[in-house]
Amino acid sequence: QAHLVESGGGSVRTGGSLRLSCEVSGMEYKYYDVGWFRQAPGKEREAVAVIDSAGTTKYANSVKGRFTVSREDAKSTYYLQMISLKPEDTAMYYCAVERWGYGYFAEPDKWSWWGQGTQVTVSP
Repeated sequence: QAHLVESGGGSVRTGGSLRLSCEVSGMEYKYYDVGWFRQAPGKEREAVAVIDSAGTTKYANSVKGRFTVSREDAKSTYYLQMISLKPEDTAMYYCAVERWGYGYFAEPDKWSWWGQGTQVTVSP
């Protein structure tokens, strides 16, 4: 059973930066895709970024050019670097893993394993 732990969230002002981390353990597959999602109060969970096992990435239009997803497989740790943060980026951020998740970028319900989330708050 995969276990995911996110960290790195916090409170910043507009224009600030944060780097989220997701440490994965217990995953039965050697190769898997990692997705980052977020959910703001009263809104549905939405996809932010995904990186597949080959390092191919995809981003939501709202974060392109500001967020960068990366992976460090040797440490089973995955990152979401966020710069130029805006108040509308405020949400709980989750990482998720799935064997072939890249094709389900916009479908959170298709991802099997999730972390507990880390809060990101951006003030004006």
